[in-house]
Amino acid sequence: MFDRDGNQKVDRQEFLVLEEIFGKKTEDDGSSESVSLVSKYLNSEAETSPQGPPKTTLMTHLFGQKGMDSLDFNTFFKFMDNLQTEVLELEFLHFSKGMPVINEEEFAEILLRYTNAAETDRDEYMQRLRTRIDNGQVPNQNGITFPEFKDFCQFLNNLDDFSIAMRMYTIANQPIAQSEFMRAVKISTGHDIAPHVVNTVYQIFDKDGDGKLSDKEFIGVMKDRVHRGFRYHLMKYEGWEGWKSCVKHEMKTR
Repeated sequence: MFDRDGNQKVDRQEFLVLEEIFGKKTEDDGSSESVSLVSKYLNSEAETSPQGPPKTTLMTHLFGQKGMDSLDFNTFFKFMDNLQTEVLELEFLHFSKGMPVINEEEFAEILLRYTNAAETDRDEYMQRLRTRIDNGQVPNQNGITFPEFKDFCQFLNNLDDFSIAMRMYTIANQPIAQSEFMRAVKISTGHDIAPHVVNTVYQIFDKDGDGKLSDKEFIGVMKDRVHRGFRYHLMKYEGWEGWKSCVKHEMKTR
């Protein structure tokens, strides 16, 4: 997409196209023109400047101190994978407090953390899990390790592909069992998820306790989790409901 010369590598100028795509509109004069690094870099003034666009830590890491290095796919993929792993590890350590595992309740808290589910719904999910743990429906309570947590989060990154498989069951009016869930994950994403993690997910989202999961019970909630709350500003609420939603959101973020 950004490799304009087809050499299987991306240089700094090609990479700056991302800034053009995500360029912000100026707020000072209310104009609709986009201001970005690549625009400044490609205009006549930037062409005469030996420094080009201002250096950032990211640009220096990817393209070197002088900005003359190029970036191939494997290097960028490794960078993105390492970045996502570090973000997930920080989130995991926040709940594990330095321990190598998190328990099932902490795993549920992480999953529900960035969703738009109402507070009462979250309490219902958590109470359902606690009740089923007490009833022995979560037999293996050795906790969830970081690799298992990471595998599940990588699966969520491919949630759209998985939702297609889930939709097939929905069309047939058939809920999906745990074995079918794991098989659909493997087919749609290429990843395996630990059976204990899948069972925990079922105990959280399976409302009627029949051991099966519907598309509505799982996909809708997890799509919010994938975006980590950053799509909240796109939700439009008006009137009394809008005011309540705004107050709840502000209370959760403070």
